[in-house]
Amino acid sequence: MTVVRSPRFATRARRTSLTIAAAGMALALAACGSQLDPNEVAVAGGGTVGSGGVVVGADGEVISADGGTTGSVDGSTGGDTGSSGSDSSGGSGSSGSGSGSSGGSGSGSSGGDGGTDEPIPTGSCDGFKNSTGISNDTITIGNASDISGPVPGLFESAQDAVKAFVAYYNRSNPDGICGRSLALKNYDSRTDASADQRNYVDMCDNVFAAVGSMSAFDSGGAKTAADCGLPDIRSTAVTGARSSCDTCFGAQSTVANQFQNAVPDFLKKTFPEAAQNAAMVYLNAGAAGENGQLQPKAMKARGMKFVYEQSVDTAEFNYAPYVQGLKNNGARHVQFLGGIPQYVRLAQTMEQQGYKPDVYVVDPTAYHPDYIKGAGSAAEGTVAFINFVPFEEAASNTEMQLYLQWLQQTKPGATPDFFGLFAWSAARLFVEQASKLGGKLTRPALVQAMRGVTKWTANGMHSPQEVGPKRTGECWRFVEVKGGKWVPIGGTKYTCAGITEVS
Repeated sequence: MTVVRSPRFATRARRTSLTIAAAGMALALAACGSQLDPNEVAVAGGGTVGSGGVVVGADGEVISADGGTTGSVDGSTGGDTGSSGSDSSGGSGSSGSGSGSSGGSGSGSSGGDGGTDEPIPTGSCDGFKNSTGISNDTITIGNASDISGPVPGLFESAQDAVKAFVAYYNRSNPDGICGRSLALKNYDSRTDASADQRNYVDMCDNVFAAVGSMSAFDSGGAKTAADCGLPDIRSTAVTGARSSCDTCFGAQSTVANQFQNAVPDFLKKTFPEAAQNAAMVYLNAGAAGENGQLQPKAMKARGMKFVYEQSVDTAEFNYAPYVQGLKNNGARHVQFLGGIPQYVRLAQTMEQQGYKPDVYVVDPTAYHPDYIKGAGSAAEGTVAFINFVPFEEAASNTEMQLYLQWLQQTKPGATPDFFGLFAWSAARLFVEQASKLGGKLTRPALVQAMRGVTKWTANGMHSPQEVGPKRTGECWRFVEVKGGKWVPIGGTKYTCAGITEVS
């Protein structure tokens, strides 16, 4: 077995097994998302990015940083949202500890009870008091995501999703939360920890809560959020610093050293010989470097065998030596942790060298039209593991339909993705918890409520997430590229098989 270890990047450590590819993507200057001018992407209908952010107000109205109205959003739903599926998360198992595995197995529906465009019930408003970010008319939330920086538009989708939710919520809930509509203040974290920190200093003083943020280097604002008691309900927490922040949560719950048993179990069942001749290739960058070493440990504990483990420098464009290494070591399973350009490069190099493993596995960041478009015929047969309703199955879940429809209403032509989906989920989670609190809504009360959130699915939009306990979700399903499209493999239900914890 050939093993090439990359050094750990301690200051960027403990990122999630799902968002590690995104962080590595940023470091590798991967071209993800749109290439819009950073001064344009912060608003749906006009305006510019000011030093203090840009506000989107009631009914989707966009307000510039100086308070002037610059445009508006069509708030129609775009017609019938269709029927919803049935909710079932399937079986479950207990989480593991140490280096061992745990949990049983089970399956459940990929759909859910669906979303709704009906008003969200609000608890009693008796005793409601204005506070930071709350006026007589509005509750202002903030979103700090990577818009500019080395990868322009890296997490633009997360900010777009929250803007879409604000427009949807204000149109569907005319009474708001105790008579207050939502307003959104957008920030650019610029793929930089210092920028993230500056944004959160401003949010501490000017918004009630941060919602749906997504930053590759989100450690910057973690201490600031905790120190001022700012509720921070993120798309996903990336760094260990963010995960350990007492007031910070992720709509997608993840822990870097926890890996879902569903993935190795699926591979052993579907590709048994490949699972005994597996390979892990990973970018030598930040969390990708760490998780490229952690994930094989978890998969070995679940019964897989690895014949090749190889790091790849972010500046490397010649993947031929790595493909030769895969060939020489008899790898029949190839798994890669990187960004879409790297996924494409490896797939094309394997095709060029006439090497076809039994299965080529990528994570949810590759579930995107750009991967299929970039890789072409080399994408055929690629398998991705995901923890949400595929966009191709949106008709089965009303909440997914709401996200897709309102994204197009607020930003026509935008591409939905993994990070936007969980940012929408974060916004849904915020309004549900805030509405339940009603007149008791305060920052401390919201943080306390968030700590009790378990099995969060955003109305069946994604698999159950342990938001409050901050544990990696165990329920996953699989899609593959067939005929130039992503299609289900192994059925359309989630498999829930516990997690394995490694160090």
